[in-house]
Amino acid sequence: MEFSARKRWIVLPLLLVTLFVINISLGSVLIPFGTVLSILTGNQGTNPIWFDIIWDFRMTKALTCVLAGASLSIGGLLMQTLFRNALAGPDVLGLSSGASLAVSLIFMSQVTGLQLISSPSPWTIVIAASIGCGLVFVIVLAISSRLNDNTSLLIIGLMIGATASSIVSVLEYLSKAEDQQSFLLWTFGSLGGLNWNELLVLTVALAIAMLLSFTLTKPLNVWFMGENYSRSMGVNTKRSRVFIILAASLLTGAVTAFCGPIAFVGLAVPHLTRLLIKTNNHRVLIPAVTVAGAALMLFCDIVAQLPGSSYVLPINAITALIGAPVVISIIVRAKRISV
Repeated sequence: MEFSARKRWIVLPLLLVTLFVINISLGSVLIPFGTVLSILTGNQGTNPIWFDIIWDFRMTKALTCVLAGASLSIGGLLMQTLFRNALAGPDVLGLSSGASLAVSLIFMSQVTGLQLISSPSPWTIVIAASIGCGLVFVIVLAISSRLNDNTSLLIIGLMIGATASSIVSVLEYLSKAEDQQSFLLWTFGSLGGLNWNELLVLTVALAIAMLLSFTLTKPLNVWFMGENYSRSMGVNTKRSRVFIILAASLLTGAVTAFCGPIAFVGLAVPHLTRLLIKTNNHRVLIPAVTVAGAALMLFCDIVAQLPGSSYVLPINAITALIGAPVVISIIVRAKRISV
């Protein structure tokens, strides 16, 4: 019997809860699964150290996975709908590149003859990345107000990203090895470095962006049919474009600032979700993509921890291994690269 889209949607929350519990159960310290479940229900148990490990380290990391995966996936869906391009990701406007450029100036500022900060703190990196994303967003927003063509805006966003990446490459070439290493570690992405205060700031920023995304379901459904059709349906295309870009920028910028640039999740999840829930209705797609993105990020983090080993792989390496085959299948299956 064929499941309806709503019935298929039920699979995603069950998968999310399962992966969340598994994620919390794994780590360098072996904690019995029954004890993990007991601690999650509020029972401190006989070992207070295990309680602290679960709530102060593993819980914050798992929640970061949920927020980052959901945010990047919604951002990817917004960009793919806006540009009607199956290969448009959440960083297509150059936001991640702008953040990388700002952070590279923090780590490798000696190349310019200045030492901005000798030992940057995590909050310094967050603020620098936010400023970089914000500057690129302002540039893109200013350009979008002068353009009526989304394809031109997409190309301009890619060129902004390419320009920022080229400047970063020059800084890396001229910098000392230790400075390069610090910046390289940031580009790998990290989901386990946030405390509860940082997680609260990230949650508030992403909650605002997600609420904005949910209010855009009607314009998004019309955008999917094309800009001319949108105008014929009475949609203010310029205003809708600004709000869609704003939501995607907040989602991408906040995650990049706190977790570093994480690739492929926002690109792959909308397509994986459509395979399960065959609909283009964003009232269904946005919640489904939210849950699917959180679940995929939890899964990637589980794989990155190499269960049974003391090694932890870079999260970007795992997301690329999972996301790249999805992108290849999109290109192979599609007659043209558009949604």
